[in-house]
Formats: sequence, structure tokens, C-alpha cells
Amino acid sequence: MTAPLRTLGRSGVAVGELAFGAAGIGNLFTPVTDADAEQAVAAAWECGVRYFDTAPHYGLGLSERRLGRALRGRPRDQYVLSTKVGRLLRPAPEPAGDDLAHGFAVPATRHQVWDFSAVGIRRSIEDSLERLGLDRIDVVYLHDPDDHAEQALAEAYPELARLRAEGMVGAIGVGMNQAELLTRFVRETDLDAVLLAGRYSLLDQRGLTELLPLAAERGVGVVIGGVFNSGLLADPRPGATFDYAAAPAELIARALDLKAVCEKHGVPLRAAALRFPFGHPAVVSVLVGTRNAGEARDAAAMLRHPVPDELWAELKDRDLLPPDVPTPQEAP
Repeated sequence: MTAPLRTLGRSGVAVGELAFGAAGIGNLFTPVTDADAEQAVAAAWECGVRYFDTAPHYGLGLSERRLGRALRGRPRDQYVLSTKVGRLLRPAPEPAGDDLAHGFAVPATRHQVWDFSAVGIRRSIEDSLERLGLDRIDVVYLHDPDDHAEQALAEAYPELARLRAEGMVGAIGVGMNQAELLTRFVRETDLDAVLLAGRYSLLDQRGLTELLPLAAERGVGVVIGGVFNSGLLADPRPGATFDYAAAPAELIARALDLKAVCEKHGVPLRAAALRFPFGHPAVVSVLVGTRNAGEARDAAAMLRHPVPDELWAELKDRDLLPPDVPTPQEAP
């Protein structure tokens, strides 16, 4: 799993095909024990994963603390760590309840403050380094600047570019759940990478309209998150979720059709979902949210699973994929 490595833009930061998404060990939706979090990182490492992604948002800093603790004894030059900026964590004046309104089952001892100012970006990185307990961050993404686009472009991006020039970070990028604003960032700035969640999958190829071709043209590495669209492509069934909400019946039916074609070719749907993004040359890595050792091992096994060319051809023949979407080719 450590090869092939692909470089993020012109940064020199190289990542493997599978990335460990650490939102889960920040108690995304349900609690995870410290032991499960530690074992998840250890299992991913044993499977060859060397790219780990986190954010202050994930569990109000819990994900960063757990990930930093799990990585601390490992050779620092052997892995890539990314985190995100744009939200500062502040002590809650009157702590009460939890943070499930933002998706995380943690006590609401802190609250998040949006801040895409230059000062806020540096402060966020300093805070993250303290929580991680590590000496550096390799990749920094602007996190969900949907409602803060102008400040992110005018203040946050230039500050990240300065930090990169100073050698404080290795690569810079933007991470979002939409392709349109990411396309603007790629067009108007000098990013190394974008992290696109949920918009380039077997069920949703909106990233292909503009973002991926432009990223390929400009040499920007694309990391794809949400390849399972928050659960539907991992286990399509009534009650499954798509984009963190109950999946509509027509999407469930489509996912079940995808699963049936995959099973006909002896391929688990999860394996096809993980391999699909690599059909596009701009894609450098897929990021999978992982909560425990079993999930870490499963992701690695699924990405290694062979997916024959005939499977992609049948998906197109049955209109389950657009005819012009690029698909991975089986190695000769």
C-alpha cells in the first residue's frame, strides 16, 4: 500500500493511494474508545497506510489529540499528516451538552469560531501542533470555506502560501464537499491539492464537470473523500445514508444495481467504490474514514481487490455510469 506514491502538485509531498480519515476517531456520530482509536491507526500502519488526515473540527480537537498520540512513536519522515484551518476552538463559557449538532459525540467544552484571517490561520496551525504533539504538519487544507470564500481567497490562501514559502508546511490545499468553489480556488490560486468529499463516486460524478480536468491541467493533486457517500455504497439497504441523510429510494435502488453488477464479477461494491476515482489522472489518493482496526484492514483489502475492466464496461452498458466517465484499467 505504500506504492505507488503520488506527489501533491509541485510540493514534493508524496502520498499513497489510501489515506486514513480521522473524523471517526474524533467520535463522529458515536463514541470511539481511546483503545479503538489507537488500534485503528496501528492497523492502518500495518497495512502500509502512510497518509493520515485530521482537523480541529473532528471532535473539537479529539481527533488531532488521538491521532498525534498514535503516531508519536513512529518515524516522522515515514508518513504524511494533514490537518485543516478555518475554525478555531475556544473554551465554552458555560459547557453543557455535546457537539452532536456538528456530528460529534463529545462534550461541548469548546466551541468553534470561523476564522479565515491570516492571523487565524497561523493560530490554528499553532493550536493543532500543540494538540498533535508533533513537530510539523505536512499538508494544510482550508476547511469548508463555503460561506467565507472571499476572505479565504484574500487572506487565508495568501497566508498559507507564505507558510509554504517559509517551509513551515509542505503543501497547501482546500477541502470541501462541493466542486464548484474548489474549481475557483484551483483556477485563481497556486494550490498543491484539493480534498473533494462525496462528489466523485460511483453515485455522484459532479467533480468531473470542471474540477478534475482543471486540476489535471494545472498539476493539482486531488484527494477524494466520501467514496461511500457516507454509507450507501458501503452497504446499500433501506435506511442507509447518503450525504449524512436518509438515502432516497431511487438512490438505494441504483446502489443495489451497482452492487449486483459488482457481485456478478466477483467484486465487493466497496472495492469498486474505492478503485473508481483512480480512473482520472488528477486523483492521487482516496481518503477513508476509519473508526477501528477492522475498518482499517477492510479498506486496505478492498483497495487491493482486483476490479476487471469488464465490470466498468457493464456499468456503462447498463447506464449505471456515464459513457464518458474515465475508469481504471486493469494492469496487463
